[in-house]
Amino acid sequence: MAGRKSKYSSENSNTKGTKIWSVAVYIRLSQEDSDNGEDKQESNSITSQKALLNEFIEEHDDLIVYDTYVDDGYTGTDFNRPGFQRLLEDMRKGNINCVLVKDLSRLGRNYIEVGNYIEQIFPLFNIRFIAINDSVDSFKNPTSTNTILVPFKNLINDEYCRDTSIKIRSALNGRKRKGEFVGAFPSYGYIKNPEDNHKLIIDKESAEIVRKIFEWKVNEGLGNLSICHRLNDMGVLNPTGYKKKKLNQNYNNAKTLQEDYSWCPSTVRNILKNDIYIGNVTQGKRRVKSYKVHKVEQVPEDEWITVENMHEPIIDKELFEKAQGLRKIDTRVQDSGSLSIWAGILKCADCGRAMHKKYCKNKSGTVYEYYICGTYRKKSNKLCTKHTLKVEELEQAILETIKLHIDLLVDTEKLLEKINKSNTRKLANENMENVKQAKEKEIEKISNLKRCLYEDWKNEYITKEEYLEYKQKYEQDIEKIKEIMVNLDKQKEKQEEIINGNSKWIENFKAHKNITELDRDIITELIDYIEVHENKKMTIHFKFMDELDKILEYIEDENKASIFERVKEA
Repeated sequence: MAGRKSKYSSENSNTKGTKIWSVAVYIRLSQEDSDNGEDKQESNSITSQKALLNEFIEEHDDLIVYDTYVDDGYTGTDFNRPGFQRLLEDMRKGNINCVLVKDLSRLGRNYIEVGNYIEQIFPLFNIRFIAINDSVDSFKNPTSTNTILVPFKNLINDEYCRDTSIKIRSALNGRKRKGEFVGAFPSYGYIKNPEDNHKLIIDKESAEIVRKIFEWKVNEGLGNLSICHRLNDMGVLNPTGYKKKKLNQNYNNAKTLQEDYSWCPSTVRNILKNDIYIGNVTQGKRRVKSYKVHKVEQVPEDEWITVENMHEPIIDKELFEKAQGLRKIDTRVQDSGSLSIWAGILKCADCGRAMHKKYCKNKSGTVYEYYICGTYRKKSNKLCTKHTLKVEELEQAILETIKLHIDLLVDTEKLLEKINKSNTRKLANENMENVKQAKEKEIEKISNLKRCLYEDWKNEYITKEEYLEYKQKYEQDIEKIKEIMVNLDKQKEKQEEIINGNSKWIENFKAHKNITELDRDIITELIDYIEVHENKKMTIHFKFMDELDKILEYIEDENKASIFERVKEA
């Protein structure tokens, strides 16, 4: 690669023959620089750097500022800074031919990268480099960039950054071990205590949503996707949206699309497994590889720092543990280490053992997935047969079956709607209301007899024994009638639920009306388990089959009643 000649070369000189330099003023302040005392902070502040650099330019007539490039809060070990990257772009375009910094550490603290820019990149583009406090000027004093002092200073700057990183990490770990919260943003449901930023207090509005999520999971058995649907239907902002819109926090989540504040299953899953909601502070789950390599890596769970009972819990431990039990079932992994949407769902129809996923390569070299009986694979081929089934065949069959049941449900709802509008249904409702009114009159009549009974005893028309005997009988009669009325109400409620489609499973099915592919939440939401037979046959046990049978039975009974009524009319 040949060096690019700057447009600010010797022909861009003034009448006296002095070369004019188009200067990029570069300023950087990192977090580690600003956290080392007031004096240090002041000396390295953005304001003081600007003042020093502008004063230097005013003293040199051959220096003209093209632009000022500022990186505030960026570490010197990483050169992927927005301000510096913009400087490099202007350098490539030929807009600048001089880079001015306060000292070498402002350019960076990675001695290898700093050396590369000073010795290789800047000379390649004919860039003059000036570091004021280090007396480095590649134009006026070319040897200043080649002396042992420059790499030595860069090495010192690098070591300073390493030492600072160690001190900061050590201080943070000390706070973590004390149970002090050191993150920028608390988990959804909590805010920082205004009196102590290292302590957490409950945020009432979001905490209520957290409670609902756990209750829906444990008490209603909702899957993560179903919880998402419910929250989105309620118009609840997801944690990112809540923090930005309600708490006015400058919070951003790379996984959340711009202005998309809807809930997704992973968000629900993270809430369900977070022990912060029982009062614990668990930190140190992630860390940067080193002070030079800023890639974030996951920390093994046994190295996490957990301190219990540090703040008021949102839910009790019993509810949390129940949720963990359900969550673990939903998140079992296969031997490959990847999450299977069928984990805990597929069973051998003959031995009842779970099916295991395996991989196989055909003659053409194509790798495909299939399931095989766990007994056959793990124990003995004499105890059971293979029961093999390809994953693509399984998924296709289940997807088509779900679609068929959705079609069946649509037809069923149409029949229910027709029944609801029919005279037979109206007569049935009227009959039920008449029965209830008759029973209420019975209760009123018996209650009057009971009241008169006491007067008869007082007036000695009956003995005390007779009074107690009749009183007990009347009370039993009233309880029996009340029980009948309760059953009538339950029957009516059940019928209304069937007719109006308010059952939970119906709502779940409606949510997947336009289903095109399967995921874990859909499977666990709709299917109890699947029995795999030989010859690729399956028996699917849907969670709603009892409810569907009741509906079909109800439709059949209503149709019979309708026919009976028509016969009577004839």
